Amino acid sequence: MTSATLFSLKANEVKNDLPEFAKAEAFIVSQLDEKLSKYLLYHNREHTFDVLNVSMKIAELERIPEDEMRLLRIAALFHDAGFIHGYKDHERVGCDMVREYLPQWGFTDEQILVICNMIMATKIPQRPITKLDQIIADADLDYLGRDDVYIGAQRLHDEMRLLSLLQDENKWIPLQIEFLKQHHYFTDYSKKNREANKNQYLLALQEQLSR
Repeated sequence: MTSATLFSLKANEVKNDLPEFAKAEAFIVSQLDEKLSKYLLYHNREHTFDVLNVSMKIAELERIPEDEMRLLRIAALFHDAGFIHGYKDHERVGCDMVREYLPQWGFTDEQILVICNMIMATKIPQRPITKLDQIIADADLDYLGRDDVYIGAQRLHDEMRLLSLLQDENKWIPLQIEFLKQHHYFTDYSKKNREANKNQYLLALQEQLSR
Protein backbone atom coordinates (compact mmCIF):
# COMPACT_ATOMS: atom_id res chain seq x y z
CA MET A 1 0.00 0.00 0.00
CA THR A 2 1.44 3.36 -1.00
CA SER A 3 1.63 6.37 1.28
CA ALA A 4 -0.76 8.16 -1.06
CA THR A 5 -3.29 5.38 -0.52
CA LEU A 6 -2.81 5.52 3.24
CA PHE A 7 -3.33 9.24 3.61
CA SER A 8 -5.65 10.33 0.81
CA LEU A 9 -8.71 11.86 2.43
CA LYS A 10 -12.11 10.79 1.18
CA ALA A 11 -14.99 13.22 1.40
CA ASN A 12 -16.75 11.25 4.14
CA GLU A 13 -13.55 11.16 6.23
CA VAL A 14 -13.32 14.93 6.69
CA LYS A 15 -14.06 15.47 10.37
CA ASN A 16 -13.35 18.04 13.03
CA ASP A 17 -10.81 15.72 14.66
CA LEU A 18 -8.31 15.88 11.82
CA PRO A 19 -4.76 16.66 13.01
CA GLU A 20 -4.32 20.23 14.17
CA PHE A 21 -1.22 20.93 12.12
CA ALA A 22 -0.97 24.62 13.03
CA LYS A 23 -0.93 23.87 16.76
CA ALA A 24 1.71 21.16 16.32
CA GLU A 25 3.89 23.49 14.26
CA ALA A 26 3.53 26.37 16.71
CA PHE A 27 4.46 24.08 19.58
CA ILE A 28 7.68 22.74 18.08
CA VAL A 29 8.79 26.17 16.86
CA SER A 30 8.35 27.53 20.38
CA GLN A 31 10.35 24.59 21.76
CA LEU A 32 13.18 25.24 19.30
CA ASP A 33 13.19 28.93 20.17
CA GLU A 34 13.21 28.36 23.92
CA LYS A 35 15.28 25.22 24.43
CA LEU A 36 17.92 24.74 21.73
CA SER A 37 21.42 25.30 23.05
CA LYS A 38 23.17 28.52 22.04
CA TYR A 39 26.16 26.37 21.13
CA LEU A 40 24.25 24.85 18.22
CA LEU A 41 25.60 27.20 15.59
CA TYR A 42 24.60 24.90 12.74
CA HIS A 43 21.75 22.72 14.04
CA ASN A 44 19.66 25.71 14.99
CA ARG A 45 16.31 27.28 14.15
CA GLU A 46 17.70 28.74 10.92
CA HIS A 47 18.75 25.30 9.71
CA THR A 48 15.36 23.81 10.60
CA PHE A 49 13.52 26.42 8.56
CA ASP A 50 15.97 26.01 5.70
CA VAL A 51 15.15 22.28 5.62
CA LEU A 52 11.44 23.10 5.81
CA ASN A 53 11.60 25.55 2.90
CA VAL A 54 13.68 23.25 0.70
CA SER A 55 11.43 20.29 1.52
CA MET A 56 8.37 22.24 0.43
CA LYS A 57 10.07 23.36 -2.78
CA ILE A 58 11.05 19.84 -3.77
CA ALA A 59 7.68 18.43 -2.73
CA GLU A 60 5.85 20.91 -4.96
CA LEU A 61 8.05 19.95 -7.92
CA GLU A 62 7.40 16.28 -7.17
CA ARG A 63 3.65 17.00 -7.02
CA ILE A 64 3.31 15.51 -3.56
CA PRO A 65 -0.35 15.51 -2.37
CA GLU A 66 -1.30 18.22 0.10
CA ASP A 67 -2.00 15.81 2.97
CA GLU A 68 1.47 14.28 2.62
CA MET A 69 3.07 17.72 2.35
CA ARG A 70 1.54 18.57 5.73
CA LEU A 71 3.20 15.52 7.25
CA LEU A 72 6.46 16.53 5.57
CA ARG A 73 6.21 20.00 7.17
CA ILE A 74 5.86 18.44 10.60
CA ALA A 75 8.79 16.09 9.98
CA ALA A 76 11.00 18.97 8.83
CA LEU A 77 10.19 21.01 11.92
CA PHE A 78 10.83 18.04 14.23
CA HIS A 79 13.80 16.52 12.40
CA ASP A 80 16.42 18.15 14.67
CA ALA A 81 14.21 18.68 17.72
CA GLY A 82 16.09 15.91 19.49
CA PHE A 83 19.01 18.32 19.87
CA ILE A 84 16.98 19.94 22.64
CA HIS A 85 17.93 16.93 24.76
CA GLY A 86 21.45 16.34 23.44
CA TYR A 87 23.61 15.50 20.45
CA LYS A 88 23.57 11.70 20.66
CA ASP A 89 20.88 9.84 18.68
CA HIS A 90 18.99 13.08 18.16
CA GLU A 91 16.88 11.57 15.36
CA ARG A 92 15.61 8.81 17.65
CA VAL A 93 14.96 11.36 20.40
CA GLY A 94 13.07 13.52 17.91
CA CYS A 95 10.87 10.53 17.06
CA ASP A 96 10.22 10.00 20.77
CA MET A 97 9.05 13.61 20.95
CA VAL A 98 6.78 13.10 17.96
CA ARG A 99 5.21 10.04 19.59
CA GLU A 100 4.78 11.93 22.86
CA TYR A 101 3.29 15.17 21.59
CA LEU A 102 1.50 14.64 18.29
CA PRO A 103 -1.35 12.40 19.52
CA GLN A 104 -2.78 15.31 21.50
CA TRP A 105 -3.39 17.15 18.22
CA GLY A 106 -5.16 14.26 16.53
CA PHE A 107 -2.33 12.60 14.60
CA THR A 108 -2.91 8.92 13.95
CA ASP A 109 -0.42 6.12 14.59
CA GLU A 110 0.05 5.74 10.83
CA GLN A 111 0.80 9.43 10.36
CA ILE A 112 3.24 9.42 13.27
CA LEU A 113 5.02 6.42 11.75
CA VAL A 114 5.42 8.22 8.43
CA ILE A 115 6.76 11.33 10.21
CA CYS A 116 9.22 9.28 12.25
CA ASN A 117 10.42 7.45 9.15
CA MET A 118 11.13 10.82 7.54
CA ILE A 119 13.07 12.00 10.58
CA MET A 120 15.13 8.81 10.62
CA ALA A 121 15.82 9.26 6.88
CA THR A 122 17.99 12.26 7.80
CA LYS A 123 20.29 10.09 9.95
CA ILE A 124 23.80 9.70 8.53
CA PRO A 125 24.38 7.61 6.50
CA GLN A 126 21.09 8.45 4.84
CA ARG A 127 18.95 5.51 3.76
CA PRO A 128 15.61 6.97 2.65
CA ILE A 129 12.96 4.57 1.40
CA THR A 130 9.88 6.52 0.33
CA LYS A 131 9.68 9.64 -1.81
CA LEU A 132 8.95 11.69 1.31
CA ASP A 133 12.04 10.23 2.97
CA GLN A 134 14.13 11.16 -0.05
CA ILE A 135 12.83 14.72 -0.09
CA ILE A 136 13.67 15.47 3.54
CA ALA A 137 17.03 13.70 3.27
CA ASP A 138 18.01 15.90 0.34
CA ALA A 139 16.65 19.04 2.00
CA ASP A 140 18.68 18.36 5.13
CA LEU A 141 21.93 18.42 3.14
CA ASP A 142 20.84 20.84 0.43
CA TYR A 143 23.51 23.34 1.49
CA LEU A 144 26.28 21.00 0.30
CA GLY A 145 25.45 21.96 -3.28
CA ARG A 146 24.83 25.66 -2.74
CA ASP A 147 27.01 28.75 -2.82
CA ASP A 148 26.71 29.11 0.96
CA VAL A 149 28.29 25.71 1.61
CA TYR A 150 31.39 27.31 3.13
CA ILE A 151 29.25 29.24 5.61
CA GLY A 152 27.36 26.10 6.60
CA ALA A 153 30.55 24.08 6.89
CA GLN A 154 32.17 26.72 9.09
CA ARG A 155 29.14 26.80 11.38
CA LEU A 156 29.21 23.01 11.71
CA HIS A 157 32.95 23.13 12.40
CA ASP A 158 32.52 25.78 15.09
CA GLU A 159 29.61 23.90 16.65
CA MET A 160 31.63 20.70 16.89
CA ARG A 161 34.56 22.58 18.43
CA LEU A 162 32.33 24.25 21.04
CA LEU A 163 30.83 20.89 21.99
CA SER A 164 34.25 19.17 22.04
CA LEU A 165 33.25 16.86 19.18
CA LEU A 166 36.26 17.84 17.07
CA GLN A 167 39.38 17.07 19.05
CA ASP A 168 41.91 17.29 16.23
CA GLU A 169 41.68 20.28 13.89
CA ASN A 170 43.73 18.41 11.28
CA LYS A 171 40.94 15.86 10.90
CA TRP A 172 38.29 18.38 9.84
CA ILE A 173 38.99 18.50 6.10
CA PRO A 174 39.54 14.71 5.80
CA LEU A 175 36.25 14.16 7.62
CA GLN A 176 34.43 16.44 5.19
CA ILE A 177 36.03 14.78 2.18
CA GLU A 178 35.10 11.29 3.35
CA PHE A 179 31.54 12.40 4.06
CA LEU A 180 31.13 14.06 0.65
CA LYS A 181 32.52 11.01 -1.15
CA GLN A 182 29.92 8.80 0.54
CA HIS A 183 26.99 11.17 0.07
CA HIS A 184 24.62 11.34 -2.88
CA TYR A 185 21.30 13.03 -3.56
CA PHE A 186 18.09 11.13 -4.23
CA THR A 187 15.53 13.46 -5.82
CA ASP A 188 15.65 14.63 -9.42
CA TYR A 189 15.73 18.25 -8.27
CA SER A 190 18.77 17.79 -6.04
CA LYS A 191 20.63 15.66 -8.56
CA LYS A 192 20.12 18.33 -11.21
CA ASN A 193 20.65 21.44 -9.09
CA ARG A 194 23.00 20.42 -6.27
CA GLU A 195 25.19 17.46 -7.27
CA ALA A 196 27.58 19.37 -9.55
CA ASN A 197 28.23 22.15 -7.04
CA LYS A 198 28.71 19.60 -4.27
CA ASN A 199 31.34 17.84 -6.37
CA GLN A 200 33.10 21.15 -6.96
CA TYR A 201 33.21 21.72 -3.22
CA LEU A 202 34.69 18.23 -2.78
CA LEU A 203 37.39 18.98 -5.34
CA ALA A 204 38.23 22.24 -3.60
CA LEU A 205 38.65 20.45 -0.28
CA GLN A 206 40.82 17.78 -1.86
CA GLU A 207 43.03 20.45 -3.40
CA GLN A 208 43.26 22.25 -0.07
CA LEU A 209 44.30 19.03 1.66
CA SER A 210 47.00 18.30 -0.91
CA ARG A 211 48.77 21.62 -0.45
